[in-house]
Amino acid sequence: MLSVSEAEATIFNLVSSLDNQQDTEIVDLFAADSRILASAVTSQLDFPYWDNSAMDGYAVRYADVQQATQQQPVILEIVEEIPAGYQPQSVIESGQAARIFTGAVLPAGADTVVMQENTQRQENCVLILTAPQKPREFVRQRATYYQAGTQLLPPGIMLNGAEIAVLATAQCTQVSVYRRPRVAIFSTGNELVPPEKPLQPGQIVDSNQYALAALVRQNGAEPLMLGIIPDEPPALEKAIAYAVSNADIVISSGGVSVGDYDYVEQIIESLKGKIHIQAVAIKPGKPLTVATFRNQVIYFGLPGNPASALVTFWRFVQPTIKKVSGLADGWQPKFIKALTRQELRSDGKRETYFWGKLHLQNGIYEFQLAGGSQSSGNLINLAQTNALAVMSVGQTLISSEEEVQVLLY
Repeated sequence: MLSVSEAEATIFNLVSSLDNQQDTEIVDLFAADSRILASAVTSQLDFPYWDNSAMDGYAVRYADVQQATQQQPVILEIVEEIPAGYQPQSVIESGQAARIFTGAVLPAGADTVVMQENTQRQENCVLILTAPQKPREFVRQRATYYQAGTQLLPPGIMLNGAEIAVLATAQCTQVSVYRRPRVAIFSTGNELVPPEKPLQPGQIVDSNQYALAALVRQNGAEPLMLGIIPDEPPALEKAIAYAVSNADIVISSGGVSVGDYDYVEQIIESLKGKIHIQAVAIKPGKPLTVATFRNQVIYFGLPGNPASALVTFWRFVQPTIKKVSGLADGWQPKFIKALTRQELRSDGKRETYFWGKLHLQNGIYEFQLAGGSQSSGNLINLAQTNALAVMSVGQTLISSEEEVQVLLY
């Protein structure tokens, strides 16, 4: 049985990102939200595109106004008005100014903007009441934010609002992104029924498929739903073979313990899969199977208990999906320190995870343990949680208001 850190290292070493040549697609910018950029982006445009005004005011020559004071204002002739989107027609000569608005192109001859609060207009003239502090004050100079031909965005990043704004500014209306990873999902067990079917004595509604599909989508991948597979070797072999041939990642729940009807591992081996992990010292979630196949597909056999399935997903599968998706960084599990509001207890034999809610209170992160039983079979109190508090092997008690390591999900 591997420790959690050993299992994590094993899994992450097995995982490769999608290929940046074969596993890409071109999408329109409006469809690029939350996609992973597959290749570096450059632009032929400088940004700002040209010198422009950062203020409403007057475009002037610094040499004309550098001595201006309220007692001895400088008087300039207004030769043009320049709103945003207008191409200036005049060259500003000594003794002249142009009325200019925020974002408008700076006219030739001008090198500085005096904001309107420091001026007084008199018909076709403007009085400069305060000298600018330096030349080019309130001028956004061309290419100061980005120089054409250099890298604008690197590959392997997620495109969110800010990145999409940058691409739009660069007139990049189509982008190369990684395709979404395909994740096959199925549940195993003769006792399972779908939610729409009436329950008979001894049966259990299959919640894992629905939870895992939602989590897969939330992490930017496409779920391939294979349904409930009975505990029968021929049916399991057919499902696993299909999943391995059509997905990048396979997730099954149930069938990986040591019961008489747990066939998953022997079928993986019969299909020439290589099993790397069979159990992990984690609670909940000890019976975890991880295998790979020759086509680089990675297989996760998660426990059937709902809390165990979700905890092992958050701890191991979620970062795997993010890495496979092409993310260059930020795919690793995210841990922070928080104060626990309740006492946490463990037998210390396995790394133990408690689900609850993390929130920021007066600048300090606090962990609120979910009410009710922290049982691997209890999925009810998983609702509205967002974090897992972690107790290390050998740790048996964390008192209320003490610091605890917390995994965000």
